[in-house]
Amino acid sequence: MGDLGNKGEEYAGKAKEAAGKATGNSRLEGEGKGDQVKSQAKDVADDVRKKTEDAKEKIKGMFKSGS
Repeated sequence: MGDLGNKGEEYAGKAKEAAGKATGNSRLEGEGKGDQVKSQAKDVADDVRKKTEDAKEKIKGMFKSGS
């Protein structure tokens, strides 16, 4: 989804959580918390993917310069 999409999902989750707290709706509050956790997990997965790609390129460069 990308960084901006994940942030949007995180903020929507915060809004949902706040609405749940304000109305006493524990289900809505829980959904909001869940949305935030899901967004944070996506951020971590995106970071891992980027670091893996960077490492792969670095390794390719090592083999090219070594030949």
